[in-house]
Amino acid sequence: MFFRNMSQNLRNRDLTQGDIRQHLVRLSVPMIWGIMAIISFQLADTFFIGMLGTEKLAAISFTFPVTMTYFSINLGFSIAMSSVASRLIGQGQPENVRRVVTHGLLLVFLLGIIIAGAGILFHDPLFKALGAKPEMLPLIDDFMAIWFAGAALTALPMVGNAAMRAGGETMTPAKIMMGAALLNFILDPVLIFGLFGFPRLELQGAAITTVFSSALAAFAGLYILYRRDMLLTLKNMHWADFGNSCKRLLTIALPAGIANALPPITNGIIVGLLAQAGAEAVAAYGVITRVEAFAFVVLMALAVGMSPLIGQNWGAGNFARVKTTINTALVFSIIFSLVTAILLGVLGQPIASLFSDDNIVIYYTALYFVIVPVTYVFGNLVAGWGSAFNSIGKPHLAFMVIFVKSILLQAVFAFIGFHFGGVKGIYCGIASALVIAGTLTHLVGMNVLKKATA
Repeated sequence: MFFRNMSQNLRNRDLTQGDIRQHLVRLSVPMIWGIMAIISFQLADTFFIGMLGTEKLAAISFTFPVTMTYFSINLGFSIAMSSVASRLIGQGQPENVRRVVTHGLLLVFLLGIIIAGAGILFHDPLFKALGAKPEMLPLIDDFMAIWFAGAALTALPMVGNAAMRAGGETMTPAKIMMGAALLNFILDPVLIFGLFGFPRLELQGAAITTVFSSALAAFAGLYILYRRDMLLTLKNMHWADFGNSCKRLLTIALPAGIANALPPITNGIIVGLLAQAGAEAVAAYGVITRVEAFAFVVLMALAVGMSPLIGQNWGAGNFARVKTTINTALVFSIIFSLVTAILLGVLGQPIASLFSDDNIVIYYTALYFVIVPVTYVFGNLVAGWGSAFNSIGKPHLAFMVIFVKSILLQAVFAFIGFHFGGVKGIYCGIASALVIAGTLTHLVGMNVLKKATA
């Protein structure tokens, strides 16, 4: 059972006992809304800034590589926090849980300050390297100067919420994320367009709402963690252990953060290849990536939800429950992937028509949904096992399978496919890569479980 000296709420989240399917549902369903909330932040900014004109929209688009890279770093730390804290909970080490959670939050806050300082110092060279023209830099700075100033605060909700999930609580983190997203959506038009007597701040207004919403989410999360006795008090803060906590987290955060950055790199390579086929092919791929992002929110939530369940049981030595959890999640993933593939294959053209009235864009989009979705089953095996590997403290395996899938297979096969079959060849290359990557990943994962349960 959980720790006697922790709150009743936390003790009631013991995942080493009880029905595994019920745990998965309870842990995953709230995360569907939480992930949708995270996605909505940039969608809201893009939607309202798009009303300001093409130039302002282009300026905010240049910020995405930087903000998404920072997001990948923080996602790596949130994965590490969930993995380390859940295993410590499973081992029955309450003081170490408090230590890792407190030190982890401090670490990402300090790292955010360092990254922000570097971003402010090298702002112009950074965005020039990304292709921004000199006349675009002041517009980009309107957003990024404020965003960098609050970057450290934006990291805290992700990592703090991961600590709560490690204890088996997903509803509260989801509520925090949804609250922040709703506040961002409400304040965006007010500050961007200067409604209700507020000054018209345009790009600066979008940045202020992002930072302000994240700051409130951070303070709410810290308060809840404190109330649930998952933080060290100042008098119990042992700085001698700070290095040990950082080592535990960085061991997972570094490979996880890098692994999370690999798919965007692969997408960049694919977009570069598609650009040679024309703007229509690029536009189609933009539609495809957005549709896929929403189509797999459920499986993303499942990957997040099963992490503390796996971590606690692995820490407690309940390897049979770990195996059952993974098998249950993978069966659901396979069924969901097959249903999604059928729906997208049948509805690909109507879906494409919602985003564009260009016949070529519609054709390329529909073609993709005929070729690639039949291999989603394999691609989602990589995502599922990757989450499991991180949860049991084997981030090197998670990095390896994602690197093989994204760089060695998808990027290479897409390149080969383009030179043999153009756009259709790229799609076939992506599909082939998913089949091989999923098969290899599943074999590796089953071998890890076999050794653990032997």
